[in-house]
Amino acid sequence: MHTAVLVDPHGQPRRVRAARRRAAAQRTAQAARERRDAERARAEALRAEAAVRVLPRSGEPGAAALRTPGRLRLPRHQDTSATLAGAYPFLAEGGLGAAGVFVGQDLHSGGSFVYDPWVLYARGVLTAPNVVVAGIVGSGKSSLAKSLYARSIAFGRRVYVPGDPKGEHTSVAQLVGGRAIVLGHGLSARLNPLDEGYRPSGIADVDWVAQVTARRRDLVGALAETVLARALTPVEHTAIDAALTAAVAGSQVPVLPMVVDRILTPDPEADARLADDGRHVGHALRRLVAGDLAGLFDGPSTVAFDPSLPMVSLDLSRVAENAALVSVLMTCASAWMESALLDPAGGQRWVIYDEAWRLMAHPALLRRMDAHWRLARHYGIANMLIFHKLSDLDTVGDAGSAARALASSLLANAETRVIYRQETDQLGATAHTLGLTRTEQHLLPTLGTGQGLWRIADRSFVVQHQLHPAELQAFDTRARMGVVTREFRNSEGDSTVNSRH
Repeated sequence: MHTAVLVDPHGQPRRVRAARRRAAAQRTAQAARERRDAERARAEALRAEAAVRVLPRSGEPGAAALRTPGRLRLPRHQDTSATLAGAYPFLAEGGLGAAGVFVGQDLHSGGSFVYDPWVLYARGVLTAPNVVVAGIVGSGKSSLAKSLYARSIAFGRRVYVPGDPKGEHTSVAQLVGGRAIVLGHGLSARLNPLDEGYRPSGIADVDWVAQVTARRRDLVGALAETVLARALTPVEHTAIDAALTAAVAGSQVPVLPMVVDRILTPDPEADARLADDGRHVGHALRRLVAGDLAGLFDGPSTVAFDPSLPMVSLDLSRVAENAALVSVLMTCASAWMESALLDPAGGQRWVIYDEAWRLMAHPALLRRMDAHWRLARHYGIANMLIFHKLSDLDTVGDAGSAARALASSLLANAETRVIYRQETDQLGATAHTLGLTRTEQHLLPTLGTGQGLWRIADRSFVVQHQLHPAELQAFDTRARMGVVTREFRNSEGDSTVNSRH
């Protein structure tokens, strides 16, 4: 008896074919299960890694490098590129261009930082060329000021320092081929603040006489106000004007003693009340010719002001007993060089006001400085005001007073503000005065020596000031404290300045 076996057209039994199909289906199902298990395991690993948020020290290898383990979802924000440039940490400033004086390194971009107020004014970046530099003692602000104006001399600029209370700029003036006039008791240098001064070319005789007369009148009034520590009354102005007129008419070279004599003993043919009206003013000015300042401004000048020199500095370190005396000296000194300073054809010039905290307490000198700052663009000058902290402005006069307004206007008329390291208790006042962001405010106490926050119009930079070894030796103000500076190169070959006792 024979059993029938079903075969397919290819000659294989049908049950063998069915078994093969079942085996193939099982293998396919097993492979699908393995894929699902692998995907599930990978997803669980990613979730676990995203929850821990720990990446290898060297970062993700291969194609996953610099990628976050999970999807980062942030709310959409739209703003201008100018705002985002300061908020987004991966954008760096484009800098101010390559035209101007090299200052150092931009610590955000790593590139060179170059600054020149005249170049920036010509390009429309600035509308006021004046500069304010503030920083605590030892932060490097004086070195910045010296290198900035000294390097500008190579570009044809000149430098005037109408008063150097500590004598820090004397060595710089000598190194650049300029002149430092040292004033002090027992020294030969003497300045007559009533000199006509340098006469600009192209000015008519009548206009020149009017300018000299107005400058002399303002000077004597400012000196009297500084010594008296108050504003002059109308009758005191009249007494000064009458005495000055008589002194100029009676001598080709009027000097302060002549004015004092005519205030205290006016012409008998003049109003008899002038002697009484000018009594306080006369005795106040007598201090300049017979008191503790005698011998400095009470005779004809023994030195001449040469505006062609690259730098002229008046060293007042020998007479810096107190702030009032320095302010009187700076008032006289600035008047002595004012005719050259305010010459529109005199070229581009730096005017340096160091130790500003001494100056702003005296309204007469403050008004003189304010006038120079407001007319800076017309005369081609750039004023630089150097002090320790911005809260010094709050010590000028009473709140709401004219003196406080003048001090604030100096800052308002300076679109370049360089802020070096500040103490923690000064951060709030500094940020409020300059409109700093929170990030900039927190940055100030962390700045190292020579590092400053530059606010130029509406742009910000963090700059490391760099000095040539010759500049470092010439500008160092710490030698008297026993600090020796030297240059070394770090492991990467970068030149760095180090200090040791």
